[in-house]
Order: sequence, then C-alpha cells, then structure tokens
Amino acid sequence: MAAAALLRGAAPGRGGLAWRGRLRAAPRHRLAHGSGRHGSDAEGGAAWSCFPLGERALVRVRGPESAPFLLGLLTNELPIPGPADGAASAPASAGYAHFLNVQGRTLYDVILYRVHDHPDQAPAFLLECDSSVLGALQKHLALHKIRRKVTVEQCPELCVWALLPPSPEEAGRAALLRGQESAAILTPDPRTACMGWRLLAQDEGPALVPGGRLGDLQDYHRHRYRQGVPEGVHDLPPGVALPLESNLAFMNGVSFTKGCYIGQELTARTYHMGVIRKRLFPIQILGPLPVGGIAPGSTVLTESGQAAGKYRAGQGDVGLALLQAEKIKGPLHIRTAESGRVALTVSVPDWWPTTTK
Repeated sequence: MAAAALLRGAAPGRGGLAWRGRLRAAPRHRLAHGSGRHGSDAEGGAAWSCFPLGERALVRVRGPESAPFLLGLLTNELPIPGPADGAASAPASAGYAHFLNVQGRTLYDVILYRVHDHPDQAPAFLLECDSSVLGALQKHLALHKIRRKVTVEQCPELCVWALLPPSPEEAGRAALLRGQESAAILTPDPRTACMGWRLLAQDEGPALVPGGRLGDLQDYHRHRYRQGVPEGVHDLPPGVALPLESNLAFMNGVSFTKGCYIGQELTARTYHMGVIRKRLFPIQILGPLPVGGIAPGSTVLTESGQAAGKYRAGQGDVGLALLQAEKIKGPLHIRTAESGRVALTVSVPDWWPTTTK
C-alpha cells in the first residue's frame, strides 16, 4: 500500500531524494525562483531575494555552562562551531530544534546559531524564535537555569533575514556578503536546502548581498508553505503540535542518540515504534477563498465526509494541514462558515527523504 510508507518515521539527515513512487497522485511543488514573486521565470540574471523577518527575534545564551544547559532542553545536538577562516561573515554554524514541554509537545521552534568560540571567550549561542513568544522563551530558559553559569538576554541589535537564491544551482554559494561586515552572521538554513540561507545583520540585507533585492514577505511565507516548512506559533501551536508529526526529523531537528532532554520520552517512543499516522502536509486551496479565509483548526473532510485532519495555517491559497497520511490521495474539502465547500489538494515536498527509519 503506497500510503503505508508515509507512516514510517524517516531518519534525520540533510536533504534526501523525494518520496518517489509514493503517492504519485499527490502533486509536488519544486522551488520556484524569479526576480519578482516566486514562480516567475528568472531571465537576465535574477537577484537573490532578501526577506526581512520582523516576526522573528533573537535570544542570546552565553556562559561557560551554556552548552550543557541548552542540551538538556532541546531536541537536537548543538551546532558544531565553524572554523575561524577569515571569511566575510563571522564564523558561525546553525541547527534546528524544538523546546518541548514535559508531555512531549512543541513549545517553541528555534534556529540555533553558534558563534565561533574564541579561546578566551565563553560559548555563545543565538536562538531565533517567533517574536510573539520571546518573553515566554526567556522565562522558560530562566526557569531551568537554576544556578548554572549562563546569561540569557535579548539580542535586539541583529535582524533576521531569509535569503532565497535566484536558481537552485546557486543555493550552495557561500561567498554572498559584500565587504567585511564582521557583525553579520550568514549560514545555510539548517532545515532544508530549499529554504536558502539565514542572515543575521545590523544592516539592510539587500545592501550586504551582491545583486540582492528586497522581497515581499508574503512571497517568503508562500514559498515555505509550498515546501511544507512550518515556522512560528501559527504553524506550531505551543502545547499542541507534536514534533514528529510536524516533520521535525525531516528538517534535521531531532537527535535520537543525544542525552536526555525535557519531553524526550514520548518523542523517542513514537520514533522507535516506527509509525507516524499524521503529518503536516502542504496544501493548496482550489477555487475562490471564502470571505475571511479559512479558520485554523477547520476540519478537513474526505469525499464521504470522514475527518482526514485539520487545517493549521496558511497564506492565501497555500498552507499546512495536519492530515492522516492514508487519506491524502482522495478528494478533500473544508466546509466553510457560509455552509460552502472548499476543495483542496495535498502535495508531498520533493525534499522529503525516501528512506524510512
């Protein structure tokens, strides 16, 4: 049964082949590039698109005990420090992880940046999170700090930028920054190569990227929804979302060999059982959108009226839905408040791995 392959958890690993041969009826979306909105053709040398992520904020965690402190709270290993090679950007590496509650549900999704460790300085990490939970994340860290030699503070001097390349071939290009901006941190997005690069800088992103152009934030969100990449509290409601159902393993966000962390028991048990019946899938709404859009949590139904899952969040006609993997092949729809019916299609991202655990 083709859908049965989706029930197995995939081993973590960057990138990977598509789930070819599985659910062939489900449409797929590739990374679209262009000098304007994503999906337009890039002609005559398109520029890198630079998106200012004002809804993302940074927390700095530093101190001699910062590494073991974070390891006890995060689902993943800490990023390995990058070499001090004199590059234009400050040497750094990034990783992806979730903070979980004791029931094993996601509290906060974060991208971790490890700034190069100088011999005379304590380790320092930057945690990129949804800005609406910045205070809550700080309180969460303070609650577990106890007597550790760790300092937790906001980092308002740096802004978060997402950089998407004009073509897939340029996604791995490292020499992006113009000049010697030592305050800038540039690193590939650790979740998947199709999400490009992350830039932390005091200056305007396009000014630092040769040929860079300011992108429309809606285009960034539409792009990541098409790729099935959740980000922030709307896509990952705190205390509700489960990490493996949210494809944390696909996005290199969990280690099953690291030491203990809060919420590990349920995550490890689910992984070793090898069956994940529901996942966050990219969806596209067909036809006109209802007035006021689709409410988060709306039930997704099969043609016969059986519940297939719930709509999570979206941007226009694209979004994410938590769906039973065995029911995504058939016609699906959502009933609206106006007693109408909105059809939708489900896609399987090309970057999801073929290998199962």
